[in-house]
Amino acid sequence: MKLTINAHEALVATGGRDFDPALPAVVLLHGAGFDRTTWALHSRWFAHHGFAVLAPDLPGHGWSPGPALRSIGEMADWTIALLDAAGVPRAHLIGHSMGSLIALDAAARYPDRLTALSLIGTAATMTVGPDLLKAAEADGEAAIDMVSIWGLGFRAELGGCLAPGLWMHGGAQRTLQRCAPGVLFSDLSACNAYADALSAAASVNVPTTLVLGERDMMTPAKAGNALASAIPHARTVVLPGAGHMLMTERPDELLAALTAKA
Repeated sequence: MKLTINAHEALVATGGRDFDPALPAVVLLHGAGFDRTTWALHSRWFAHHGFAVLAPDLPGHGWSPGPALRSIGEMADWTIALLDAAGVPRAHLIGHSMGSLIALDAAARYPDRLTALSLIGTAATMTVGPDLLKAAEADGEAAIDMVSIWGLGFRAELGGCLAPGLWMHGGAQRTLQRCAPGVLFSDLSACNAYADALSAAASVNVPTTLVLGERDMMTPAKAGNALASAIPHARTVVLPGAGHMLMTERPDELLAALTAKA
C-alpha cells in the first residue's frame, strides 16, 4: 500500500493481506541499500498469523521516492511518522543492520510507541571501513561487491538457498544495484556516524531479542553481544555458522527466534 509520510509518498508492503490497524502491529525495517523485499518471507508469515504488517521502503529505497534520510535519528522519527500514518498506536519494531539502529533509536526516544523490539545483525557500533565508504560514494560496483561478499556467510556463498533455483549472492547484488545514486553511501554514512546505541540501549523498556550470526563479518557477534549487555533483560540468539544476511540465509531459524516466547 502507499502512505503519505511527512508530505511524501512511501510504499509499504503488508505481507499479502489488507492492513488492519486493529491487529497487533509489526514493523520490519530493512538495512543499508536494501528495501522491503528483504522481508518477503517474514512479512507474509506475520500477516497470515494474526498481525498487521508494515514493511516499508525507506525514503529513497525501492519504490519510495527520495531523497534518502541522512541520519539514524531522522529514520527513527520517520518510522514513528509511519505508525501515525497507518493509524497504529504501538508496534513491535524489527530491524536488520541499519534497520536495527533505527528501531533501537525509536525505542529509546519513543518508548510509548513500542510493544517489543527485535534487532537482527546488530552491533553497539556499526563502523564502516574507509574503503567501503569511498567505493559507495563513487557509486561503483566495488561497493556492491563488498557488501554482498562480506554480508553473506560461507554456506550462502556456496549456494545453500532453501528455495530451489534462487541465488542468494546474486539476489543481494541485484537489490543493491537498484539503489538510486548516493543512497548506499548515505545509509552507510548514517550507520558510521551513529554513536548513541549504548545510551539508547540502556533506556529500552520493552521485551528485546537480538539475533546474531556466528560468522557475521559486518556486525560480528561479539559486537552484538556488547549491545545486548546494555539492554535490560535482553534475550540473545546466535545462529551457528550464519553471516549477516539472516533473512535469506536462515529464514526459518530467524523466524523461530523472532516468535519465541521470552
